[in-house]
Amino acid sequence: MAVEKKLMSKKKPAFPVNDMLNAYLKNYKRTTKISIYYEDLLRFQGSVAVFDKNDEDTLWVRTYYSDSDRKEIDISLKRVYTLLHSDGNEDTIPFLNVDAIDYCTFGNSKPFRIKIRNILNDNFTYFYVKKADASRIYGLELEHILSPHSMNFLVHGETLIEEHIAGIPGDDFIRDILPTCTELEKAQIAKEFVKFKERCLVRLLGDMRSYNYVITPTHDFDHIIYKIRAIDFDQQSFEGNLKVYNLQFMKENFKMVEMVSKKLQNDSIRQYKIEERSFMAKRMITTPRRTLRLIKCMKNDTISYPQNIELLKKHLIEYVGDVKFKECENMGEILETILAFVKRNYLDISNKELF
Repeated sequence: MAVEKKLMSKKKPAFPVNDMLNAYLKNYKRTTKISIYYEDLLRFQGSVAVFDKNDEDTLWVRTYYSDSDRKEIDISLKRVYTLLHSDGNEDTIPFLNVDAIDYCTFGNSKPFRIKIRNILNDNFTYFYVKKADASRIYGLELEHILSPHSMNFLVHGETLIEEHIAGIPGDDFIRDILPTCTELEKAQIAKEFVKFKERCLVRLLGDMRSYNYVITPTHDFDHIIYKIRAIDFDQQSFEGNLKVYNLQFMKENFKMVEMVSKKLQNDSIRQYKIEERSFMAKRMITTPRRTLRLIKCMKNDTISYPQNIELLKKHLIEYVGDVKFKECENMGEILETILAFVKRNYLDISNKELF
């Protein structure tokens, strides 16, 4: 697949959080004065590989620290947990235990995954500590505004704290579970994949290969409903090639794309695309101030290279046929133009139906 390798740049840089974005985050209660930074967790003295239940390397390593560092880090991570999941009340800290601090050696962000357990009942959850990257923060906020899913995260300086998104990794699901699904379940997953694909394309979330999203099954009273959620927001509005934002061009998704072509007719695919765009338009209409303020931040920020911006403008003009993209000078303006196009078409359709 030599062609696919050319879709992506070798490595996306991390872009700093500027003053305007930081003011936005403060306004919407996304900032905190946490007592630990990403760099503090890099002080581990050693690590061991983490294997899954099939004894395969997960590409995560379990870190260990000196006794003095571990004591300080543990209490700080517990405080972060209370801020992320509650109001910061520290009365529950004596009942929390940091079971593991894992470090990912794969990918751009190199995150730490923290496992927090309640010692009273053994319930546990995860959260992540990463280096703050403006691209990722825009991606998280756009997911919160434009998708059906709320996102829980906090930023302080150059550190980003993200809530864990539960679900079955897409690559595991495609390999192990999809073949055992019923034909009706496959049709429902195909529908969700079309809608997820459209959402990523419209809001310019790139690199949604199967290991960058999860599939969450929910048991209804007589069947299982499957939803698809992005878990990696590193490639928000960075690449110039429009195919990077289109899931069907990633070889890891070929089985899903093949299933869509078998289970859905073209008219159904078009219907689901319109449904997803209409949902996004409604979200923009119901949260106008937040959407406009976030786009304003993006328009006054640098989150890509000039050559990527020019290439994406060219591809979008060919794809959409809207010459307004020629006037765009940055990724924020490109996204603003796309979302305005989606909103305008939704309102036109609504008015036609109304009158």
